[in-house]
Amino acid sequence: MASRDEFSFTLAEIAAQLGGDVLGDAQTRIVRVAALASAGEGDIAFLSNPKFRDQLASCKASAVILRADAAADFSGARIVTANPYAYYARLATLLNPYESGFSGVHPSAALESPVPASAAIGPHVSIGKGVRLGEGVVINAGCVIGDGAAIGDGSVLYPRVTVYHDCRIGQRCIIHAGAVIGSDGFGFAPDGQEWVKIPQIGRVLIGNDVEIGANTTIDRGALDDTIIQDGCKLDNLVHIGHNCVIGRNSAIAGCVGIAGSTVFGEHCIVGGAGMISGHLNIVAGTTISGGSTLMKSIAKPGVYTSVFPIDTHEEWLRNASHLRRLSKLADRIADLEKILKQKDIEG
Repeated sequence: MASRDEFSFTLAEIAAQLGGDVLGDAQTRIVRVAALASAGEGDIAFLSNPKFRDQLASCKASAVILRADAAADFSGARIVTANPYAYYARLATLLNPYESGFSGVHPSAALESPVPASAAIGPHVSIGKGVRLGEGVVINAGCVIGDGAAIGDGSVLYPRVTVYHDCRIGQRCIIHAGAVIGSDGFGFAPDGQEWVKIPQIGRVLIGNDVEIGANTTIDRGALDDTIIQDGCKLDNLVHIGHNCVIGRNSAIAGCVGIAGSTVFGEHCIVGGAGMISGHLNIVAGTTISGGSTLMKSIAKPGVYTSVFPIDTHEEWLRNASHLRRLSKLADRIADLEKILKQKDIEG
C-alpha cells in the first residue's frame, strides 16, 4: 500500500495538472482534501457553497480552493477556479488514486480466454470463451464474465459483478459490487392464461467513463441493444429495462426504475426513487425530481416534479379527496360558463 506522502503535491504541481490560479505560496505541499471546519496542516479545503463563506476566517487548512469573489476572505494559500466543487473532485482523485491491492491472475480464477499481462484478476473470477479484456482492467473476487463479452482499458469491476454474454463495457468504467449487466429483459407474450417468454437477443452496450452503482441491473435488449452512453453515472439499486437508451453524461440516482424502450437525451437527471414508464422519449437536459412518476414523453427541457408534498396523514387525506373531485368540479364550471355565456347572448 502506498504511503500518504507518495500522493502529495505542491500547489504549483496541482495547478499544472488541473489548472486554476495559485495565490500565495505555490510550494505549499498538500497531502489530502478536508472540510473547511476540520482541515489542518497539509490539508486543502474547498468553498463551493456561499453559506459557508464565514468559515474561511477560522479555517486552518494549508490552502483553500475557491472562486475569485471569495479569494480575499482567506489569508493563506489559495487556488482560484470557476468551479471549486469540480476542482475538489478532480484533486481528491489525484490524491487518492484507485489501487487494486493485487496483480496478476489469482490461482482460483477460471479463465477460458487469454487476458493481458497488465490485467488484475481476483479470486474465483470466471471468464468465459471469446472474452476481450483491455489493458489494466481490474476484476475483483467472484465476478463472472460471460462468453463474448468485452471490457475496455482501465475499467474496474468490484466483487461479484456479473456481465452476461456478448455485452460491452467501455474504457475507464467503474462497476460496483453485485451489479448485473445483460440479464434478460422482462419480455413475455400473453397466450390465454399463459406467458410465452420472448428471447432477449440484444446486448448491453456501455460507453466510456461510465459508473454503475452496487446491485444495479441493466437488462439486455429484446431485439436492439440497451445502450448506456459515455459519461453516465448510475447510483445503487437502479433498474434499466430492455432497449433503453441513456444519453451521454446523464445521472440517475438510487432506486430509480426505467421501463423498457425509453430513450433519454444527453445530460438528463433523475432523482432517487423516480419511476419512468416504458416507450417514452425524454429530451436532453431534462431533470426529473426524486420520487416522481413519469408516464408521458417530455419534449421540452426543464425540471419536472410529480411528488405530492408531504403533510400530516389527516391533511393528506383531505387534499386527496379534493383532488378526486376535480374532474366533477371542472365539469360543473364548464356548465356554469355555458349558462353565463347564454345569458350574455340573450341579454
